[in-house]
Amino acid sequence: MLLGSQLRRLREARGITREAAGYSIRASESKISRMELGRVSFKTRDVEDLLTLYGITDDVERTSLLSLAKEANVAGWWHSYSDVLPSWFPTYVGLEGAAALIRAYEVQFVHGLLQTEAYARAVVRRGMKGASEADVERRVALRLERQKYLVDENAPEFHIVLDEAALRRPYGDREVMRGQLQHLIEISERPNVRLQVMPFRFGGHSGESGAFTILSFPESDLSDVVYLEQLTSALYLDKHEDVSQYEKALKELQHDSPGPAESRDLLRGLLQLS
Repeated sequence: MLLGSQLRRLREARGITREAAGYSIRASESKISRMELGRVSFKTRDVEDLLTLYGITDDVERTSLLSLAKEANVAGWWHSYSDVLPSWFPTYVGLEGAAALIRAYEVQFVHGLLQTEAYARAVVRRGMKGASEADVERRVALRLERQKYLVDENAPEFHIVLDEAALRRPYGDREVMRGQLQHLIEISERPNVRLQVMPFRFGGHSGESGAFTILSFPESDLSDVVYLEQLTSALYLDKHEDVSQYEKALKELQHDSPGPAESRDLLRGLLQLS
């Protein structure tokens, strides 16, 4: 995405159309569009030809961008789990790992980055009916691997609003749910985690369209991305007007929900009742 964004910036600075850029590398206009959105892999030769077309002759700048192209083509660790993942999800895992700020709203279950192993196993078994135990365990292993982002040295900021429904809907037995609630209380104390609970008592709220995640990146060239998961596919929205609507909804959810300290008290209350 970063390389594609920089190539787009260079092309537009020269006033070159996508069609002309595509012609220079023996490709279509749509191929250039996909490259600039970071949706396809990059051939070193294509990047070299585009840099020449865009007038980039400085060796240092060319070397930097070509190195970025090589990095872009290296498969992420999550690709080893592709056999148990839906086709659209590896893209999300890559974006999640690159984000500096992750903001989300969940209503069906606890967000994957906050699930305990036992809770994750119950969720995966429910979602992968008929799958072998080995496949279930591989999916759980991927989820636990993703969670390392939150405790990494360069951990992203993670702001999450959990609907009370996600906390009251049982996955697994009583002990699984108790363990999950306790984990949420503990991880919400981390300095990079802001956890809020939208309680039933509030009534209707701005999360009426369902769960969503907003990913923000440290590179200023990259726009925020909204991730919407559906039953058989997922949507990745990066147009400013779309992202703005979801940011507005999340800000309202954060404003209307109790703060982190009060939300922890709510979690403790649910733990006592479970």
